Amino acid sequence: MSVHQGSVPKYDDGTATSTSAAYAEHGFGWVVFAGTMLLMVGSLNVIYGIGAISNSSFFVNNARYVFSDLNTWGWIVLVCGCAQVLTALGVWAGSVFATWLGVAFAGLNAMIQLLMIPAYPFLALALFAIDLLVIYGLAVHGGHEEA
Repeated sequence: MSVHQGSVPKYDDGTATSTSAAYAEHGFGWVVFAGTMLLMVGSLNVIYGIGAISNSSFFVNNARYVFSDLNTWGWIVLVCGCAQVLTALGVWAGSVFATWLGVAFAGLNAMIQLLMIPAYPFLALALFAIDLLVIYGLAVHGGHEEA
């Protein structure tokens, strides 16, 4: 297949193809990366959610939260992590609905991580940064058709 700037993409035999099919492979790496990072962040959220629920000594002592306590935030992170793991599997399967659900859960998790900074500051900021990359990868290269 040959593609030239400003022309209709054509196969080597000269027949034209649709633009979306010609450029579909362009963002495939970003989608796989976003799905992998979504699975990784979801797995970490499940692990740290269980740790927060069980009052593990991993977290900062006497941290003050915007509302509630570490136990409540542990449940919130655990549920969000389970949803992220399931959504990552949907992203890998190529579901457009899972792609947008992944954007939503990554955005939700980014906000949760900012609120969890008192519990584990550096990890929360690292997961926040990964969530931003997931949002970019899925929103820009998620496989949705352009108008």
